[in-house]
Amino acid sequence: MLTKRIIPCLDVKDGRVVKGISFVQLRDAGDPVECAKAYEEQGADELVYLDITASHEKRKIFLDVVERTAAEVSMPLTVGGGIRTLEDIKELLHAGADKVSINTAAVENPEFIKMAAERFGSQCIVVAIDAKRREAQWNLADTSSMGETFKYYTPSTAALVPAWDVYTHGGRKNSGKDAILWAKEVEKLGAGEILLTSMDKDGTKEGYDLDLTYNISEAVSIPVIASGGAGQLEHLYLAFIEGMADAVLAASIFHFGEFTIRQAKTFLKEKGINIRL
Repeated sequence: MLTKRIIPCLDVKDGRVVKGISFVQLRDAGDPVECAKAYEEQGADELVYLDITASHEKRKIFLDVVERTAAEVSMPLTVGGGIRTLEDIKELLHAGADKVSINTAAVENPEFIKMAAERFGSQCIVVAIDAKRREAQWNLADTSSMGETFKYYTPSTAALVPAWDVYTHGGRKNSGKDAILWAKEVEKLGAGEILLTSMDKDGTKEGYDLDLTYNISEAVSIPVIASGGAGQLEHLYLAFIEGMADAVLAASIFHFGEFTIRQAKTFLKEKGINIRL
């Protein structure tokens, strides 16, 4: 049985770590390099950096953060945000990233996943999937013969079987893709791992979307990192046991001192999870 991983996530904006709720309401959470060093000392298995500025003008600031972090820590570093070309990937790997996480560019051009995997190896290509639960629809019924128009409720597949849409552009745009089908496609195209974030749960501290995590984990054979919603150590446990995740990513519970990585790992070990202490 493979060892399960605990991965803190650092959202970086203008060279600082920030954290929000459902991708908004951002607040400062510290210096990224200092945060990274603290997490490594606590025993984090890996670290994820997401560049939420992700503009060409700010790219050099972010590359500097990656370089300084790689010089200070030895744990694997995954970097994402605004990656659109093979040259972007090359720059980040050269700066010290071990893996890159791609989302919008992958959805807009799925062949980009294949090209990146062939060029740099599947082991360093992570596809991020930002998923939001699909809602049922209200439709207008034309009953002109009765002299009226009324709304009727149409259960979507979400009402019968859980379903999620894939969002891009930092959670602002619904791509129209089904998350489960997209996960299967990215695996076929060569992705080595999936970073799965529930937009419904992100920053709420109510727990991961276990239905989403389980369905994606069952659909693919590559590792799935559960993200979005961790608020208690029990949530990490449930992501592994019920969500069948290979790793859990968390931010709020670690950034603001509620729990340490060490506490999380000790808790999970005592629960019988195969974790590296």
